Amino acid sequence: MYRTYARVATVGLWLSLATAVPIAAPQQADNTKVNKTGQLSADTQKNDTHDLAITRGIRRAIVADKNLSTYAHNVKVITANGEVTLKGPVRSEEERKAIEAKAVEVAGQGRVANELTVAPPNAK
Repeated sequence: MYRTYARVATVGLWLSLATAVPIAAPQQADNTKVNKTGQLSADTQKNDTHDLAITRGIRRAIVADKNLSTYAHNVKVITANGEVTLKGPVRSEEERKAIEAKAVEVAGQGRVANELTVAPPNAK
C-alpha cells in the first residue's frame, strides 16, 4: 500500500512540474525566408572547376578557424564566374569581417559580395 501512495505522489509531482514549466515553441531557421526564388542560393553554385576550387578554399579557411561560431562555420559560400557571394547569419561584426577577409584572400579583392548578417544575441 505504501508503494501505491509513493507512485501516486511521484506521478502527481511529475505532472505538476510538467505543467508548470512552459515549453518553448521550436524556432524557425534564421535565414529560411532569405532563400527566395531568383536570388543567389547554394543551388546556384556553378560546377565550373575554377568556381568549385574557390568555394572549397573559402570553406576550408572558414572551418579551420576554430574561433568562429557554428553560425559562421555554416554560412553560404556561392561562387559564379569567379564572383563570390557570402550569405547567412553570424554572431558578430568581427566574424562578418573575418569571413570576408578569408574570402578575399582566396578569391581576390573586389570579387566578394558580403551579404552576411549579424544575428541578434538571443537567437538560437
